Order: sequence, then C-alpha cells, then structure tokens
Amino acid sequence: MSCPAITDASAAILATAVVPWTDRLELDEERFRREVATIARGLTRHIYLFGTAGEGYAVTDRQFDRITAAFWQASRENDVVPMIGVISLSLPTIIERIERARALGFRQFQLSLPSWGPLNDRELDVFFAETCGRFPDCHFHHYNLLRTKRLLTSVEYRRIAAAHPNFIGVKASTSDPAVIADLLTMSPRVRFFMTEIGYAIARRTHDVGLLISLASVHYAKARAYVAGSDAERAVAVEEFRAMGATLREISGTRLHIDGAYDKMLYKLNDPDFPLRLLPPYAYATDEDFARFRAALPPAWRQA
Repeated sequence: MSCPAITDASAAILATAVVPWTDRLELDEERFRREVATIARGLTRHIYLFGTAGEGYAVTDRQFDRITAAFWQASRENDVVPMIGVISLSLPTIIERIERARALGFRQFQLSLPSWGPLNDRELDVFFAETCGRFPDCHFHHYNLLRTKRLLTSVEYRRIAAAHPNFIGVKASTSDPAVIADLLTMSPRVRFFMTEIGYAIARRTHDVGLLISLASVHYAKARAYVAGSDAERAVAVEEFRAMGATLREISGTRLHIDGAYDKMLYKLNDPDFPLRLLPPYAYATDEDFARFRAALPPAWRQA
C-alpha cells in the first residue's frame, strides 16, 4: 500500500495525532491506535504524526521507528492518508528517518527547518535538495513556524516549488492578513493549511485547508466551520480567540510546547488520554484541563 498525496481538492482538514505516553514514558499503543481511529471516523482521514504537537522534536530513533510502525498499521486499518513529520538539527538524521518511514510505505512527509541557527538561502536550497530532491517519489510539506528561526515567504516558496515538483504543501499558523496574502500568491501550485483564524481570512478568497487546532474540541462543529459561510466563520473566530486567551492564561510561563495544548484538546475526545510530554518539557495538569474544559464557549462544549 502506498499513500495518495494531499492534492488541491482532497483535504479540507489536516489533523495531528499526539502520542500517549505511559507513566514509564513508553508508547501506549492501544490508546494511540484508538486515537487514530477516532480522528479518522469523526473528523478527517488526513492525519499527520510528529509535528511540533506530536513531539517529533523529542523522540529517539527507537521511539520514532516504533510509533511510525504503529501509525502505519492504524492508518491502514482506518483508511487514513498519513503524513510523517521529521524534525532534527541533523540533516543526515532527517534523511535516515525519511528512508525508514518510506520503507514502511509512507510517501507524505512534513519538514521543519533545522533550528540551531537560521538557514541562509544557500543552506535552504541544500536542505530541500537533500529531502525533496533525494526522494522524488514522495510528497513534501513544509511547516513554516518561527521555532525554526526563519519564516519563509512566497519568494522562497516560488524558488523551492520550481526546483521540486514534489514540494506540494505548507502549514502556517499565521493570522497576519499581509503574510497570508503573500503566501497565497503561491496558490494553487502549493496547497496551504492554516490554523483557524488564518483559515477564516484565507478562505474569503482561496481554497485552503484547515490545519486544525482549537476547533478539534468538537469534531462536528469543526466540520461545520469548514463547510460554513464567511459570516459563520467570523462568529466562530471570536470563540477561538476566547479559547486561545484561556489557554494563554492557564499556561502562564509554565507551558510553551505545542503538545501541552494539543493533548488537552484531544483529551476532550478521550477523557482518559494522558497529558504528559517527554521530559524535560512541562505539560498541563488535570487541573489545567478541567479549567480549560469549563471555560469552553457553550457552542463548543460536547454533550
């Protein structure tokens, strides 16, 4: 089995699968496979693993191999179009992980730039040549986030897309209208996935995908958000702003890793889902989760 690519029209929602760790910091494989099934049946079949929310920056090679194997099997069982994120300071490690995931059957990958220092233009071109160029039978997305110390614009994406036909997508969390307008000059050649607020802005003029985050607290409402009108999305945006404010208040200076929030979001769909992250990173407590759940806007509370 090989994986079909996410094309312009094939995915409205792209969702993450976060990793449930036991108290011994081992994969809880049964719960993980159940999570993939829950997302696939209730929200979207387009699921990625090991983005920043999935602790792709933190896993060892042993953990990477075990979890990708479990994800591959769960994807086959649930008709998922799976994507593997690869994060490392080491380009050779990135290449090796792509090779091993590719051997399992994966053909979609999400790249984050090495973040020890911001890549210059020459280094950027080498990075994409050694990933997209090295694996022409695979499809690649780039996660454009400030943690990597360099945000790409349409200028860089135009050059990368011209050099690599298999560079097909970008994940972006921006809500800045000017940044969104610049990125969308590359649409539809590149498929953009944006988080809720940026998605509402981009959808006024372009067909983009939802990189789901806050909306995942309620799968049916999330699907309605994608299917709805601009006016309906404008109402929901204010509710998302309220959710975000609650999370910022809860986190304070304690929590700064995406997975701390994304595990709380998924826990609303599986009340027993563990919130722990791999050390040394701080994670949310059950009290944090209860506070977030209680503060949800009424329209986004599950029955």
